[in-house]
Amino acid sequence: MNKHKLKALILTVGAIFMAFLMVNVTSQAARMDMVDVSNNNGYMSTAEYTSMRNEFGVKALTVKISEGTTFKDGYAASNIANGQAAGLYVNGYHFAHYKTRAQAIAEADFAGQAAKAAGLPVGAVLATDVESAEEQGILSQATNDRNNAAFMREIQKFGYRADIYTSGSWANNKMTIKGKTGWVAGYPYVMSGQKWYTNNNAWQWSGSARFRISYGGFDVSQLYTDYYTAGQKSTVKPTDKDAVKANNQEANKNTSKPSTSAKWVKESKIYTLKTAVKLRIGASTSSSVITTLPA
Repeated sequence: MNKHKLKALILTVGAIFMAFLMVNVTSQAARMDMVDVSNNNGYMSTAEYTSMRNEFGVKALTVKISEGTTFKDGYAASNIANGQAAGLYVNGYHFAHYKTRAQAIAEADFAGQAAKAAGLPVGAVLATDVESAEEQGILSQATNDRNNAAFMREIQKFGYRADIYTSGSWANNKMTIKGKTGWVAGYPYVMSGQKWYTNNNAWQWSGSARFRISYGGFDVSQLYTDYYTAGQKSTVKPTDKDAVKANNQEANKNTSKPSTSAKWVKESKIYTLKTAVKLRIGASTSSSVITTLPA
């Protein structure tokens, strides 16, 4: 790419980025339909889950069950019980380390047994969380597809429904995520009313959402299908719809707002790229790719 084309591309991308910043983030706020928790969030009470439901519109909870073939989440049982008591539909997930078909089956057996012991109800989703750069990241798409399929077939033997969680940059790149399946993570740098991954079951749009009576940040997702609620409509509804709307809009603002200390700097330089570089709309590697700058 010659210098003039590269400069024009940078100016165009800058204009696109500025346009994103100028959009009203409160319009069509992404919903907090589902929250996922693990031992990193500590003990979560029924009162906390009830607040999430009543004030933020959370419908479903997905609890970390296990990791690899040695780790069982110590908070899984209490999260499942307390989430159910709050009227949420409860699912589980397993953090994958497998690199072979045999390892995938072994991890599924470990996860299924751990889920049963923790009280995850039959019929719930038990998703495989596939995002390890050191493990699945070095494998081909075909190998990851084979391993994921083996895990999902095995987990169904325990009475659970299967799905795959991964990042948007890995979906249909490092592994196949078919339409009407998959729970895909992608965090917009600026929320602007857009919806991502609408052809999948769920979109995890933030990893730092805040809830009124809970400490720390949480992963939240918008659901596009009823897969994570098993086609059921909860008999327990939010008690304050106005609060749900306001809190969802505030979560969108807090997730997407750039640092107030950031300053725009006008400068002109020439760079030589030794390798191809993907230009993304945000700072995260899961952000959508605008274009690839060749070496």
